[in-house]
Amino acid sequence: MLRPRKKYTVHDLRILKGKRCLTHVHVKTPEEAAAAEAAGIDLMSCPFDNPAAQARLPELVAAAPHAFLSCSTPHGMASQEEAIRIGFRALELGASSVYCSASPHIIEGMARERIPVVGHLGMIPRHVTWTNYRGIGKTLDEAKALFQAMKDLENAGAYAAEIECVPHNLASWLCKQTRLLLMSLGSGAGCDTQFLFSDDILGDYNERLPRHAKAYRDFAGEYRRLQQERIAAFKEYATDVKSGVFPAAEHLLEMDAEVLEELQNELR
Repeated sequence: MLRPRKKYTVHDLRILKGKRCLTHVHVKTPEEAAAAEAAGIDLMSCPFDNPAAQARLPELVAAAPHAFLSCSTPHGMASQEEAIRIGFRALELGASSVYCSASPHIIEGMARERIPVVGHLGMIPRHVTWTNYRGIGKTLDEAKALFQAMKDLENAGAYAAEIECVPHNLASWLCKQTRLLLMSLGSGAGCDTQFLFSDDILGDYNERLPRHAKAYRDFAGEYRRLQQERIAAFKEYATDVKSGVFPAAEHLLEMDAEVLEELQNELR
């Protein structure tokens, strides 16, 4: 069975480099994937780093069949062979590419097998013990190291890299120095894609919104409101049961009285 044609291929994305900034959203559920596709979002990413997320991938693909969807690989892949197996598994389930924050050595193994790989530059949340949560690249030494890391990913065969919390003017300059597609998360508008998580866009958590993000809705507040509505509905139900208001006649089935009487007479 042929799958629907995707909106983009890696080839298409490479042609678009430098021509316009693509919209890019990380989604977690089929509902979010379907909404992103309906809204015309260019690229999507999703988790693929645990069994539950891996089992959910076909649902996301079915919900957004034309979307270019990149999956995040598990942290701690121990070898190129393990990374290759995971990468091909994601592609078999419908992913368009895989995201990997591991070393260029791991990425090189996947890229050698023609698995499209997105690397990571700047602040890497999985590695913040080495940096803390902060912008990366404000000093000359950090900027030079960031440039070298970008070249290492390029040489390893990645086609793109998420660039997280890097000064916007540095990120814009770096984007012009590489054939990689740079996907900006908190690194300004001068990269090839503008990337945000659905949680941030929807306001779907109770923590402080990151500086680089913008909430367009208040889903967390809506969920709190709905929880209060649940409590109120359950209370009203309990009150109706205790008072005899529920169930009322319109909620009941009734047996014909003559048939019921006949049954009672026969079974006495």
